[in-house]
Amino acid sequence: MGLGSSSLERASLVAYADKSLSEPFATLVFSYNPSEVKTSRTATWKKPDGAMTDKPEYISSGPQKAQLSIFFDEWSNPEGDVSKQVNKLLSWTKPSRASVDQNDRPRPPVVAFQWGQSGALADHKWCIENVGAEYTMFRANGTPIRATCTLGLSEYSDDRPLAQNPTSGARESRRSRVLAQGDSLASVAFGEFGDATLWRALARLNGIDDPMAIAPGTRILVPSAAEARLLNAAED
Repeated sequence: MGLGSSSLERASLVAYADKSLSEPFATLVFSYNPSEVKTSRTATWKKPDGAMTDKPEYISSGPQKAQLSIFFDEWSNPEGDVSKQVNKLLSWTKPSRASVDQNDRPRPPVVAFQWGQSGALADHKWCIENVGAEYTMFRANGTPIRATCTLGLSEYSDDRPLAQNPTSGARESRRSRVLAQGDSLASVAFGEFGDATLWRALARLNGIDDPMAIAPGTRILVPSAAEARLLNAAED
């Protein structure tokens, strides 16, 4: 991804409380757009013993990962202090207030990467795995005015409790995602729920008859883990 020096669009991270993925509670705008974004996903395959010509068997795939650097600059602002942005990023690695206040299992906020029309990372929500900060310029009084943060993201798996009956057809309560090259219903189920066998729930919810014939770029609805288990049970 190239440096958007002529673009008016600024890249940003938008933070959501994990119980409300539609309403952000904070936005962190980058001082400069990133020049590089890295993303990856690992998969596990099993090849039958002694079968040199057989195709490997898919076992599972992990969540998608992403790495990027964020540059903060408050040099031109007499009252600027980049430690505020850095501390905000660091705070997003801790359990969100919503998950604690609701007596839920403590979870960090969920973040979305936004940058104009860029599709890089835009179809996913993420949890922040790690933050590294390097302060590179200070005022005479010690106030930091420039900093570079390295950020590690991990694809967010939504296992919120089921809000209503899965047969109610309330599609607006579900998230969606676009299948990338190499994705399958089984890999999506493992990444979202930690259980590849829940691919049948995704197939049923989306009316997919042949899960092996889904083209990259297809958008599918993703239920909560609780709803997926109920949909899977209905298939048994």
